Amino acid sequence: MSEHILKATGRKVEGKGASRRLRHAASIPAIVYGGKTAPQAIQLEHEKTWLAQQNEWFYSSILTLDIDGKSEPVLLRDIQRHPFKQIIMHLDFQRVDLNATLKASVPLHFIGQEGSPAGKAADVVITHELNEVTVSCLPKDLPEFIEIDLSKLAVGDIVHLSDIKLPKGVELPELKLGKEHDVAVVIAKHGRVESEETTEAPPAEVPATKAAKKDEK
Repeated sequence: MSEHILKATGRKVEGKGASRRLRHAASIPAIVYGGKTAPQAIQLEHEKTWLAQQNEWFYSSILTLDIDGKSEPVLLRDIQRHPFKQIIMHLDFQRVDLNATLKASVPLHFIGQEGSPAGKAADVVITHELNEVTVSCLPKDLPEFIEIDLSKLAVGDIVHLSDIKLPKGVELPELKLGKEHDVAVVIAKHGRVESEETTEAPPAEVPATKAAKKDEK
């Protein structure tokens, strides 16, 4: 597990006015909560945080908040962005107990698809039904992403949750809920069949004038 450090400072003044002043000063208001400690209001430098949030690990890894020199392991739980400006409005971080199991969303990386039998076949549509999964593990085992090898994917194949090769110590809680939760992750099927079904011509309608003449007879 790589360490990703974000520098922050505590803040005592809260409220909409204080948050607005922070944003004008190129800082981001944020909150850290969870565990046995009271929630703490903090602020982060906008430019460095904006660059960090462009990376996938920002959303799926254990982050280390350096708050006034004190390290705090956290997970990002919410990010609020401006509707059209490149501005982060607010961040929510949850404290992480390094000795307790946690649940987090992890992105899926698909490899080998283009060279697979399905990828090389004509008129085949390969759909990714999921782009991330929720995992359960200790913080030290949390992966930044999970790879799914599709190099042997053939036409008609369906990759389910139970087919994913998980790193050591990582589980998918969804699979414990029953077989119906073992949903499809990747599907390879002929695209031509689907198009024929959706483009089938409806039955011809009898023109109103002809129908009227039949009634008269």
